[in-house]
Amino acid sequence: MNKVISQVTAQIEKRSKKNRNIYLQRIDQARIAGVNRQVLSCSNLAHGVASCSMGVKNDLLEDKKPNIAIVTAYNDMLSAHEPFRKYPKIIKKALKKEGATAQVAGGVAAMCDGITQSQPGMQLSLFSRDNIAQSTAIALSHNMFDGALYLGVCDKIVPGLLIGALSFGHLPAVFVPAGPMSSGIDNDTKAKARQDFTKGKIDKKTLLEIESKSYHSPGTCTFYGTANSNQMLMEIMGLHLPGSSFVSSDTKLREALTKESAKRVLKLTSLKKNYQPLGEMLNEKSFVNAIIGLLATGGSSNHTLHLVAMAKAAGIILRWEDFSKLSKVVPLITRMYPNGTADVNHFQAAGGMGVVIRELLSASLLHEDVNTIVGFGLKNYLTEPFLDRKKLKFKECEKKSLDKSVISGVKNPFDKEGGLKVLKGNIGESVIKTSAIKERHRVIKAKAIVFDSQSEVMQSYKKGKLHRDFIAVVRFQGPKANGMPELHSLTPPLGVLQDLGYKVAIVTDGRMSGASGKVPAAIHMTPEAKAGGVIAKIQTGDEILFDITSGRVELLIERQEIEKREAAKMKTDNSHGFGRELFCIMRDKVGAANEGATIFNLPGEERC
Repeated sequence: MNKVISQVTAQIEKRSKKNRNIYLQRIDQARIAGVNRQVLSCSNLAHGVASCSMGVKNDLLEDKKPNIAIVTAYNDMLSAHEPFRKYPKIIKKALKKEGATAQVAGGVAAMCDGITQSQPGMQLSLFSRDNIAQSTAIALSHNMFDGALYLGVCDKIVPGLLIGALSFGHLPAVFVPAGPMSSGIDNDTKAKARQDFTKGKIDKKTLLEIESKSYHSPGTCTFYGTANSNQMLMEIMGLHLPGSSFVSSDTKLREALTKESAKRVLKLTSLKKNYQPLGEMLNEKSFVNAIIGLLATGGSSNHTLHLVAMAKAAGIILRWEDFSKLSKVVPLITRMYPNGTADVNHFQAAGGMGVVIRELLSASLLHEDVNTIVGFGLKNYLTEPFLDRKKLKFKECEKKSLDKSVISGVKNPFDKEGGLKVLKGNIGESVIKTSAIKERHRVIKAKAIVFDSQSEVMQSYKKGKLHRDFIAVVRFQGPKANGMPELHSLTPPLGVLQDLGYKVAIVTDGRMSGASGKVPAAIHMTPEAKAGGVIAKIQTGDEILFDITSGRVELLIERQEIEKREAAKMKTDNSHGFGRELFCIMRDKVGAANEGATIFNLPGEERC
């Protein structure tokens, strides 16, 4: 095993020992012999089966056959989640053949960052993750279930489902993806159209026509943002069936994989010899593998928040320094938009996750000795699914990439380091996605221009005030201030300025889209402005050194000057409208970005 990876894993295990033990004790206490619903009273159980058909009702009343929960993020507004409409029926039919039952235990909110970008509703986005976790727990609280299938794809939904699932860690779990839509226009054309619209070269109607050719059918958006990073994580953590993450939606193979996912969770219940509770299956090594997968594929920077929060739910303490240390030894071996021109369908055609996992295992860059839903050992994931006379089978995955421009290899990577980096300095600690940043943009020294919102940046751009070298400091965008929305609207105008030859960068306590990366952006700055961080003391005209190479972002003024300055006060009232008044308690209780930006705490350290 790579020495650095072994050391980082050992450090995580050591710092997590107390909280991890508390968590494992809790899920052990939650186990019972036999089906879980046998603990219910007659009245409880009668309520739980009242709406079922007579056959299912009789099965459930017998207290012998396993009953599987379906927790779904279905809605027909999100393209990625629309395919889930058919899944409960498919799952129930598959389980019936196996002598088991299933019920839709509950639905969870599923909002789309692509729809809410730059809108007030975006301020609910990050908090929806913890809301989804709570909704998952509510769905499972009926205690009718012996295992669960989780139907979700997009940005906050999969992390929220996993956090909720880990609160019921005594139950086995399988995550069920929906698959990507077919490829539309290429991503470079889409990005160019956005910049052309920003420049005034095309009108809104033309831009809408181009965007609609990109996002055009049911299935996940095809760029490699947070949603598809989620799918990669679920597979490399052993929660998806091998090779299933990027199989297209609404295909016969996708349907067969959904049926097999239902059968798989049955094999993991406490009624079987291979009982595999989720909370035990996922351990420190599983989460280290997740970080490595994120780095090797140039995945979304949002997972520097989500992975920390997900691990915390299992009593495991991840720190940004773990990401940084691992990034130094994990090479970047994939190129997908925004890190390249390819999309996830091209990635799948090049060999997909099987080739990525094979490359990393061959170089001792992954923990092979982990539990998965298909057995012990990550080598189980060196396979890919196919249909043989309508029957699902698995074969050995490709030994090498079929397209070196999309998946390279450990010996010839696109970058010798991973696609994420932690930046430190006298402003605080932040994260940057480096995989899409060109070498000439990696060191910038320029004067700050301070903004309190992304709309202020847009207004200054439209007035022609930003045609120069500068670093945009966009503050009061952290979780306590306004829920930490993505600042996706900054990418087109700053990208235009960058293309004109200006040196530009961003320093913010907010987030950038998982599809961002062209413009250097020190994001998730901690402490945030609302918490009195140094970012609230920066003034327009201050000089900042933005050095990705050395991992530094420094405010170039004397420490004494920083200390005597008063922190700026938040000007914008984000406390109401578009449902924001319902989330004031979350803004009040949320933790720092480097702690997962979550309202939840470690097992044994709950705030309530």
